[in-house]
Amino acid sequence: MIYIIDDDEIMAECIEKACKKPAKSFSNAIEAMLDIAGGEIPELIFLDILLDGPDGFTFLDELMSYPDTKKIPIVIVSSLDFKDKNLTEYGVVGVLDKDKMTPEEISSYVDKYASQ
Repeated sequence: MIYIIDDDEIMAECIEKACKKPAKSFSNAIEAMLDIAGGEIPELIFLDILLDGPDGFTFLDELMSYPDTKKIPIVIVSSLDFKDKNLTEYGVVGVLDKDKMTPEEISSYVDKYASQ
């Protein structure tokens, strides 16, 4: 299962369509963490950083605090510039610019990290 955490419903739908594999969308980090706490560990997460409520980095900190979730590959989807940031400690495998990303870029991460 792929998780998409983005408070922009249209953006989340676009990412979900590009995944071409089972995906769940969440409008905030709390909903996603509750789902993970319920026992579902996603294979891959597409994460917006600027969310309503706890932001993406708060979500990442929470994921990193548990051995079974710290290994989940994360793709940040944001308009913010992360070129000079080392995000590998958060399990970030890539950053997609919301203004420039393509469905092919999304599906390439899915093909690489989601086995279903």
